[in-house]
Amino acid sequence: MTLIASHRGGALHWPENSPTAFRNTAALAVDQVEFDIHPTADGAIVVHHDATLDRTTSGTGPLATHTLAELRALTLKGTADEHMLTLAELAALFAPTPITLRMEIKPDHAHRPYPGLLAAALAVLDAAGLRGRTVVTSFLADTVAEAAGTPGLAGAIWLVAPAVQDDIGLGGIEAVARDIGCKAVGIRENRLDATVLAALRAPGLSVGAWAVNSDDAIRRVLALEVDVFTTDIPLAALAIRG
Repeated sequence: MTLIASHRGGALHWPENSPTAFRNTAALAVDQVEFDIHPTADGAIVVHHDATLDRTTSGTGPLATHTLAELRALTLKGTADEHMLTLAELAALFAPTPITLRMEIKPDHAHRPYPGLLAAALAVLDAAGLRGRTVVTSFLADTVAEAAGTPGLAGAIWLVAPAVQDDIGLGGIEAVARDIGCKAVGIRENRLDATVLAALRAPGLSVGAWAVNSDDAIRRVLALEVDVFTTDIPLAALAIRG
């Protein structure tokens, strides 16, 4: 069965990466909850998509230059008075559910990896007993390589940007995945078809889709029988999958 991941907690249903979005996702029959993490200036880990604060909060500037207390003082846009969660809080919310955590490791505002972020996140997940229920994803091949070499995780997925797909082709994707020890890749929905799927599965890769955000796109990836897809409309995805 194709698995459904609620992207940013269902970003077209509720404010993305918000407590409301994650509480509502926790009550759904989705298979995975997708979220993004960044470190704070004082060593905490928070759940937020962008490396900067401007688009989704009342703050401005790079997230990682702010302390947790400073971030707690900000309001998430689209909410009455909600604040970004820490990774520990999100883990506590989903620990009682059967839902797998799909954790994307983001780069900083200059598109550089955060040193030590995966190890710090794993310490939080271990404290919650959730390492074995966590899949790590990233567009950064080196980050995926680190995750793929980390024992106890439920998986590591290399997210392939369309520009990378154009640049290196399907053979290049397979070669990079092999080199970094990754057994799963994610392809943008509008760049995935039966030919691409077959080519990537031939060497044994698991293939998922991302940005599956319309009813037609959901039906298409289900017909292709991809392994998993992320969607901002998990309610629609569940209804269509049945």
